Amino acid sequence: MLKTILAGLRARTARLVLSSIAIALGVAFVTGTLVLGDAVEAQTRDNFARSARNVDAAVHLSENSPDRDNGIPAEFVQKIRSTRGVAGADAREFGSAALLGSDGKARNAMVQPLPTTEKLRDFNLKDGKFPVKADEAAIDVKTAQVAKIKVGDRLKLLDEENAERAFTVVGTYQQGTSKISTSGIDHVVVSPEGLRTVIPKQHVYEIVAVAQDGVSQQQLVDNIKAAIGTGYAVQTGEQLTQETLAQVGDAAGEIRTFLLAFAAISLIVAGLVIYNTFTILVAQRTKELALLRCVGADRGQVFRSVLAEAVFMGLAASVLGILGGLGVSAGLQGLISTVGGPSGDDVEIRLPISWVTIAAGFGVGVVVTVLSAVLPARRATKVAPVAALRSQPDSQDDVARTGKVRIVLATLIALVGGAAGYFGLQQEKEEPALFITGGATMVLLLAVLFLGPLYVGPINRLFGKALRGVPARLASANAGRNPKRTAATTAALMIGVTIVAMVTVVAGSGRETMNQQVDKRFPADYEITSNVYSQPLTQKLADEIAKVDDVAKIAPELSASTESPQLEYAYVTGYPADAIGSLVRAETTTGPLGAVKDGEIAMREKDAKKAGLSVGSTVQLGGKDFKVVSLLKDDGFGTGIVTLGSAQGLAVDGPKGYQKLLVKLAPGTDITAARANLERAIASSPVAVLNSAAETKAELNAQIDQVLLFIWALVGLALVIALFGIANTLTLSVLERTRESALLRALGLTRGQLRQMLVVESILMALIGAVVGVVLGAGFGWLLVEAISNAEFRISFSVPFGQIGIMLGLAVVAAVLAAALPARRAARNSVVAGMAEA
Repeated sequence: MLKTILAGLRARTARLVLSSIAIALGVAFVTGTLVLGDAVEAQTRDNFARSARNVDAAVHLSENSPDRDNGIPAEFVQKIRSTRGVAGADAREFGSAALLGSDGKARNAMVQPLPTTEKLRDFNLKDGKFPVKADEAAIDVKTAQVAKIKVGDRLKLLDEENAERAFTVVGTYQQGTSKISTSGIDHVVVSPEGLRTVIPKQHVYEIVAVAQDGVSQQQLVDNIKAAIGTGYAVQTGEQLTQETLAQVGDAAGEIRTFLLAFAAISLIVAGLVIYNTFTILVAQRTKELALLRCVGADRGQVFRSVLAEAVFMGLAASVLGILGGLGVSAGLQGLISTVGGPSGDDVEIRLPISWVTIAAGFGVGVVVTVLSAVLPARRATKVAPVAALRSQPDSQDDVARTGKVRIVLATLIALVGGAAGYFGLQQEKEEPALFITGGATMVLLLAVLFLGPLYVGPINRLFGKALRGVPARLASANAGRNPKRTAATTAALMIGVTIVAMVTVVAGSGRETMNQQVDKRFPADYEITSNVYSQPLTQKLADEIAKVDDVAKIAPELSASTESPQLEYAYVTGYPADAIGSLVRAETTTGPLGAVKDGEIAMREKDAKKAGLSVGSTVQLGGKDFKVVSLLKDDGFGTGIVTLGSAQGLAVDGPKGYQKLLVKLAPGTDITAARANLERAIASSPVAVLNSAAETKAELNAQIDQVLLFIWALVGLALVIALFGIANTLTLSVLERTRESALLRALGLTRGQLRQMLVVESILMALIGAVVGVVLGAGFGWLLVEAISNAEFRISFSVPFGQIGIMLGLAVVAAVLAAALPARRAARNSVVAGMAEA
C-alpha cells in the first residue's frame, strides 16, 4: 500500500502543488508571527537591558516619598556617591524645552544630562562624541532625521523665558526604552552644566549606582537605604531589569496574539482550500479507489492512503512555510516600523527561530492538512467496487446541493450568533460589547459558510443573466453545476473579503464620525496652536492676529486645572463669552450653550451626574462657586466650558498664555490670501503653528488609512491563499473535464473561447465570494459600530463605497490571473487525445 501511495503522489504532484502552496502560506504566517514575537521580545529585552545595564542599585520615588511633585532631592546624588561600596552614581532627570528646527519653528524636546559615570549611560553613541562642554549637545538619531539637524550644526533651545540657548551638535546616539525615550518627542543630551542653562530646576526621577568590585547588589542597596533613609524605593539592578521586562512582556504577547488572530484566518482559508482539493481529487479518483477495493484493499487502507497523502503534503508544505515564515517576519518587522512612523534608527531585522516555532510550523501545517482531508478521505471509503465500471467522475453525493442536517445545523448556529449579537448590543461598556459582538459576527459567518451550497446557485444565475455569448453562458453553467464545490471554493475568498470589508466599514464609520466632530467642534476657519506645551501663545500674538486683514474675530482658548471637593479631577476650558456658542460649539443635553457668563459653567453631563448636580446647581472649583447653566455631551472640554476670565482666575499657577487661538475670517475672504497673511503674522512666534479644520481632518484620515493599510496587508495573505484555491479548483476542473473540453472543441468552440470560458468561470466564483463577503462585512461592520456607540458618543455608520469598489475590482483582476494557467493548459490539450481519454 505504501508503494501505491508513493506512486500516487508522484502521479499527482502537479495537482497538489497549488494546495501545498496554500498551506505553506498559512504556515508561513504562523511561523512568521512566532518569529516576529520572539524578535520583538528580544529587541525589547535589549532596549530595556540598555536602560538597566551596569546598574547595581536604583532609587525611585515611592508612595510614601515626601514632596513627590518635585522628584528625588538632588542632594541625594552626592549622598549616594559618598556611600560605602558605590563606585559611581548619577541622577536621571529630564526637562521639557523648545527645540528650534531648521525651519525656525519650535518643537517639544526632552533634555537630559549626560551621566558622568560612563557605565551608566543608557544610550549608544552613533556618530561623533558625547557633549563635554556647556555649549555642546548630542541628539538621538530620530531627532536628527525629523528636525534635519546633523553633527556640526548649531542647535537652539528656548529656556523658560523664551531666550535662545545655542549648542553645537557634537554627536548622535541611539537610546533604549525608558520613560524619556517612549515620550514620543525629540531628545537632546547635554552636559550637566549645559542643562542648568536651559532648565535651572532639577527634577530627578531616578538615581542609579554602580557597585565597587566585591560588593553585591543587595549589599549596595542596604548601604544606600541607610544613607538616604526611608520613604524611597531602592532596588537591585536585577530587580529593576525584571520589573521593566515584566511591564513590556505583555506588550510583546499582545502583538503576537493580534497577529496570530490573522494567522488563524489564513489557516482557516487554507484549510478550506485543502478540503476542496481533496474533495475534487477523491471524486476524480473514483475508478482508481474502486479498483483498489477490487484487488483487496479494505476501507481502512483506502482511508489511510488518502490521509497519508495529506500528511506528505502537509510535511512538504510545512518545510516551505517555515522557510517562508522568516521572510514574512522580516516583512512584518519592516511594515510595523513603517506604520510606527520614521524612527530614525537603522531598522534591525531579527530572525530568531526556536524549536517551538519549528514544532508549531510542522504541527499546524500537518494537522490543518490532515483535518481538512478527513471528510474527503471518509468519502473515499464509501466508494463501492462496482463504481470502477462507471465513467462519470463526480459522485452523486459530491454534486448534491445540501442536506437537511446542514440546514438545521446552520439555523441553530445562526440563532446562537444572533442571540450573542443582541446580548452584545445591550452592553453599556465598550470593551465587553465589542468582544461579544465580534464573537457573534464570527458565529454568524460560520452559519453562512454552512449555507454556502444554497446561495451560490441563485447568485451565480443572477450574474449569469448579465452574460452574453456561448463561452460566458457555459462558464455560468460550469460554476453552478456543483454547488458544494463552488461554495467551498468561494468560501475561502468570502472569509477574507468579509474581514477586510468589516474592518474597512468600521474604519470608514470612524473616519466619517471624526470628520463630523471636527466640523461641529471647529466652526472657526483657522486655529493657531503652540507646538510646545510649556510655551503657550502670548497675548501679544493674539493682538497681532486680531489686526490681520480679513480677520473678523479671534477667540483665545485657555485650559486650567483646578481642585473641587465635588469632583475627583477637574479642569475647565475657557473662551471669551461672545465666542461660546458661535466659534465654540458643543452638543448639550440641557440648557443653551451660548448663555455662559463669568461665574457660570456649561458642565460635562457625566461629571454632573457623578457629583449629583443639575442645571441650576452650584459646583465649587478652585475655591469659587460656579453655577451650572447647561450640561454637555462632549468630552473634549474637560469638566466644562467657562468664560476666559473665569479660566484665568482658576489658572493661578499655570502657564501664562493661551493653548489655542480660534480665528474667524470675514465673509467672502480669499482663503489662500488669508492663510498667507496669518503665516506672516505668526512668523514672529517660534512656537505658533497654523492649522485648519481641513488639515485636522486630513491628519486624522491619514492615521486611519495607515492602520487600515496594515490590516489590509495582514488579511491580504488570506486573500492570496483564497485565490490560489480558485486557481487550484480550475486546474483540477480542467483535468476532470478533459473529455468535455475536447467535445466542445470538436463542436466548434475555439481555443480562445475555451480560455474565455474558464476566465469567466473564475471571475464568477471570485465575484460570488467577494460580493457575499462585502455584504457580510458591511452587516458585521454595522453591528460593531452599534456595539461601540453609546448614549454619550454615537458613531455614524458609513460604507466607504470607493474602497469597497477597489476591493471588488482587485478580486476580478486576481481572478483573471488565477485562471491564466488553467485556461492556457485547457486550450493546449489535443482534441483527439481528449476524446480518446477513458
